[in-house]
Amino acid sequence: MTNLMNQTSSFVPNARPVALAMTTPIELLSADAALSSATAGASDAAAETSTPVLKRFAMSAYTGGAMTLRGWRHATVIDLAGLAWSSKPRPILKDHNPSLIVGHTDSVSVVDGVLRVSGVVSGAGSVAREIIEAGVNGFPWQASVGAYATETEEIRKGRSAIANGRSFDGPVSIVRRSVLGEISFVALGADDATEARIAAESAGNTEERTMTELEQGTHEQVAQAATPTADTTSITARMRAEAAAESTRIAAIRAACGTQHMSIEAKAITEGWDETRTELEVLRASRPVGNAPAAHIHSSNATPDIIEAALCKAGRLTGLEQHFHDKTLEAADRRYGRGIGLQEVLLEAAWANGHTGRSIKGDTRGVLQAAFSNLTLPGIFSNVANKFLLTGFTAVEGTWREISAIRSVSDFKQITSYRLNGAFAYDEIGPAGELKAGDVSEESFTNQVKTYGKMFSVTRQDIINDDLGALTALPTRIGRGAALKLNQVFWSAFLANSAFFTTARKNFASGPSSAFGIDALTAAEQLFLDQTDTDGQPLALSPAALLVPTALNSRAAQLMNSTEIRDTAASTKYPTANPHAGKFRTLYSAYLSNATLTGNSATAWYLLGNPADVPLVEVAFLNGREVPTVETAEADFSVLGVQMRGYFDFGVALQDWRGGVKMAGG
Repeated sequence: MTNLMNQTSSFVPNARPVALAMTTPIELLSADAALSSATAGASDAAAETSTPVLKRFAMSAYTGGAMTLRGWRHATVIDLAGLAWSSKPRPILKDHNPSLIVGHTDSVSVVDGVLRVSGVVSGAGSVAREIIEAGVNGFPWQASVGAYATETEEIRKGRSAIANGRSFDGPVSIVRRSVLGEISFVALGADDATEARIAAESAGNTEERTMTELEQGTHEQVAQAATPTADTTSITARMRAEAAAESTRIAAIRAACGTQHMSIEAKAITEGWDETRTELEVLRASRPVGNAPAAHIHSSNATPDIIEAALCKAGRLTGLEQHFHDKTLEAADRRYGRGIGLQEVLLEAAWANGHTGRSIKGDTRGVLQAAFSNLTLPGIFSNVANKFLLTGFTAVEGTWREISAIRSVSDFKQITSYRLNGAFAYDEIGPAGELKAGDVSEESFTNQVKTYGKMFSVTRQDIINDDLGALTALPTRIGRGAALKLNQVFWSAFLANSAFFTTARKNFASGPSSAFGIDALTAAEQLFLDQTDTDGQPLALSPAALLVPTALNSRAAQLMNSTEIRDTAASTKYPTANPHAGKFRTLYSAYLSNATLTGNSATAWYLLGNPADVPLVEVAFLNGREVPTVETAEADFSVLGVQMRGYFDFGVALQDWRGGVKMAGG
């Protein structure tokens, strides 16, 4: 089985079945596999009929935990909520080998966070007999699931995410969307503590009852297996006919592929190709390109990390040392010292997947199909794109972060936060030592995460022109676009504050006396310090930041940095010390006075508290991911190129009005 390389994320546009086949299966080694025989008496009944009863099996194929998988950088979790499968029976193999057929499923379900599978041992060869006999002898078979990963989320160290009803701490890879391909009996899975027992043949045997119980809830007829009826016999005959047809299909594929096209053979068997399609793919792979020989073996020791480093160097990514080890950067210099182009990356991936062409021109579609036939190339593109995305994202104004409370949420439902109110000040205790109970009430604040995103394309023209900027500059712009959207949503919510800052709440002042200056700042500070809780008791918190529009930024900086204030127009005596020098952090935002936003003002300014004490505004991120994600894949059939999309999950809402004071500025 082909190893998958780690990637930030990959996706399949429009999720068409033919596109899904372009990803590479991953082995999810896990869980118990259990094989059971029919209930007592079934074998005797079968002897009296022309069609024997097929033996049954049941598996707990995956229990939802983290696994260590070959070719994946971190522990991996399959989100069962995003696992899809066809209504058709799934093949049951041995060791993920399409030629080692054991049987097929008739039931696949997720029960209590466990992927449960049951079916019949319909294989007619020695492999099926081996599975049965070894199991009866007590061999502890385990299960391994073959699935196609179509969307993966990388959780970095220090973060956590929810999947299968559990919380997983990073670093961990969570496969959010996948498609079930086949399930295999294996000798050793990722969880070595699992075991499987084979039911004995004797009637009433304890092991047999245990296996029957395992299948209840997913295939109840196991508990009722008896002398086959006419319906059972016809179903068995149909299953055998299907198995025979499958064997004929596989034999035709092997004959068409011979020994020269093993990769096509494996893909054709796994994806259900017929003989005609297989022969066509073999013909395409065998044809010469230009004057090149019909067969070309490309030798490459370039790993995905080295290619990623070369792409980042060519795109002049800043801070390379933060993203790659020194040895990786040195290897990239040795192999691609002259620089790497977009065409070279595509060809490297295509050659690694068996493509024989020497040039991308004239066969762009063929190169793209070969390059994207597993998740290695989308992973490389996604990793590189996300690094350049951060460059664009962090370059945009980030004042919102300085005044917000940040929280992580696990879904898109509306969330509610609570602030407890009440008489928390201690009472004097009398001689009897009796403590009085305090009355506690609460205030609630809501927020909700939404998704924002956009799709872009690296066109066929970009590829033929070998325009690496399409892969490096485009993600930078996507990152900038995400930051601009976050700012737009944030400041739109922040400026919709006419009912939030009011005279009645004593956190708002207007008129000439509110115009920015030392006296107005003194008044704003007093408004903040005089804030009380619901019982009329002082909050006893101090303001921390002075937020102004760009028109007031220089004056605010001057006021905060000046130690003296002089009035040369008057002849009266006055103090020269600046009581506010260095007292507050000065922040500004161009959005406060932006004409496109409702509530904008070039004169209004704010004195805000520490968001960790009293959160005035909150920003929530899905699964704690505070930056957008870029994903890449081969373009939809109607577009000849590579598609790239960026998306960002966040929500913004005003929270506690006691966290700040607004001055209208005149």
